[in-house]
Amino acid sequence: MKNIDKHSLENAYRLFESDDISKFEVGSTNGLVQIHTYLFQGLFDFAGELRTKNSSKGGFRFANALYLKEILIKIEEMPENNFEEIVDKYVEMNIAHPFLEGNGRTMRIWLDLILKTKLNKLVNWQFVDKSLYLQAMERSPINDLELTTLLKANLTDDINNRDVIFKGIEQSYYYEGYTKEDDA
Repeated sequence: MKNIDKHSLENAYRLFESDDISKFEVGSTNGLVQIHTYLFQGLFDFAGELRTKNSSKGGFRFANALYLKEILIKIEEMPENNFEEIVDKYVEMNIAHPFLEGNGRTMRIWLDLILKTKLNKLVNWQFVDKSLYLQAMERSPINDLELTTLLKANLTDDINNRDVIFKGIEQSYYYEGYTKEDDA
């Protein structure tokens, strides 16, 4: 898995270095699929494909695969007019968990793309504590106030700063258990 993470992280860097990210749809399922495909093509056989099996993590069952396409249509229709609406949409997409693997990394880039486009903001992920974030995500289906507060406290308008973007990508991979030191 570490080899997949390493190559996927390189793909994430390239996504921003090449500015390919600017070609992707914002806030849509298709945009999410585009990001997932870019990150994991050649690494997972299912890169960019919606899952057809049910999935769970830590006792939480994600959206039933049988209804996933209909759920994604509803999520796509959710408003993105302010920070709270965008976080609501992000939480719902996390509950849907459309891919077998790689959801978190893909969705954090997707979230930042929405924030950048709609609000000229990004989450400065390098300052978002891993355990606080993961706990807030775990509780977000019941109440997303904790997540909203955590992310809002770490918003930046420095949306074109390469260091902010790349350190954010590295932090995103760290949330999933990967660090660049794993390759050493």
